[in-house]
Amino acid sequence: MKTIVLLFLASLAAVCLSSGIDEQVILQGPAHEEGVFVEREEADTLVRPKRAATELTLTQLESLMEVCEVDVACESMMDTAGIIAAYTAHYGPIPF
Repeated sequence: MKTIVLLFLASLAAVCLSSGIDEQVILQGPAHEEGVFVEREEADTLVRPKRAATELTLTQLESLMEVCEVDVACESMMDTAGIIAAYTAHYGPIPF
């Protein structure tokens, strides 16, 4: 069994070496082709950032409320402006 595996691997190596692939293509790879990489500024204009879902579930809203209730300023803003506005103002974007 070991002999068969060894013969198979040797034949596979021989096929790969004699396949006629240009060594320049292997050494350069796809990274040297034009248009593969984009500058960060261009990527920012092409790719939109992730946005929170338009509708949050009741469980998600309750978890936001629990976090916001710890901070007195966030809790008072939650009563007047709403949980999403209060959480975003005090803790940043909603994580889900």
